[in-house]
Amino acid sequence: AALLLASQVRLVMKAHSFIRENVPRVLSSVKDKSGTVHIPRISQYLYFLFAPTLIYRDNYPRNPTIRWGYVATKFAQVLGSLFYAYYIFVRLCIPQFRNSSQETFNLRGLVLCIFNSILPGVLILFLVFFAFLHCWLNAFAEMLRFADRMFYK
Repeated sequence: AALLLASQVRLVMKAHSFIRENVPRVLSSVKDKSGTVHIPRISQYLYFLFAPTLIYRDNYPRNPTIRWGYVATKFAQVLGSLFYAYYIFVRLCIPQFRNSSQETFNLRGLVLCIFNSILPGVLILFLVFFAFLHCWLNAFAEMLRFADRMFYK
């Protein structure tokens, strides 16, 4: 459910960016009564939907080739992150809560479970950020030949 909600939020933000960039252009051409109204092509919109950006432009900088080895490496890192998250759950999270349903409730046990779950939770959070924001989005950026990945420069 959270994945579906995140995807819907992403699509709403992309639709907002698309409308915000194109409506003023169309309105100004109608106000000027010029004969040509520049409306984006469907291919431009579809590329924007899959590109790892939230800012719509008609054209993005593109790489000349796709480095398939780089794409495979990024997807392997996503897969490795999933296996590592599974390992963290099996070794560190599940044993903490295995017998909690059979025990009577006490505040000491709850506090111990929470504090013993902080480190695995932070590790899972870092893995999610690494797997999605670094690996997954860079793999799709490479497959789409999206060259505007110099955010930190």
